[in-house]
Amino acid sequence: MTAAGLVLAAGEGRRFGGPKAPAVVDGERLVDRAVRIMREGGCDPVVVVLGAWIGDVPGAHIVVNDAWREGMGSSLRVGLAALDADRVVVSLVDLPGMTGEAIRRFVDSPARLAQGAFDGERGHPVAIGAEHVAGVMAAATGDRGARDYLREHANDVIVIEIGDVASGDDLDHR
Repeated sequence: MTAAGLVLAAGEGRRFGGPKAPAVVDGERLVDRAVRIMREGGCDPVVVVLGAWIGDVPGAHIVVNDAWREGMGSSLRVGLAALDADRVVVSLVDLPGMTGEAIRRFVDSPARLAQGAFDGERGHPVAIGAEHVAGVMAAATGDRGARDYLREHANDVIVIEIGDVASGDDLDHR
């Protein structure tokens, strides 16, 4: 199985002190790490949504969200609109504890709607089948991405535990 990868990296990182995409953690830009992890997990192609910071990202197709100030929802809509894939694995740029092995669990799963969990606590990444894209895009507003859609379709969501191979901590909570 294959899935496209989508990295949301358009925000300004107010709490962080600047855009997170170009920030270097452990010798690697976060955006480059996110693309590498998606590729290690088997995602192809990988799309990165940029906005507050725009730059080159080797190994990824870049789309720019001119409305990035509206929040994550607009970035999710822009990214999903740029893809024509059967399934998309969506993650955030600021998850330094994410691993290729965690992403691989989503790529290998037949789930059409899935959400990652860390010791039972749900978070990113999420997987979205093509039949759910329009609904997710309609629900993605402000700083809310797929959360409301996943809640409305809770009976269809497969929870994939990845806490044994990854951390869901973002840079705001390190």
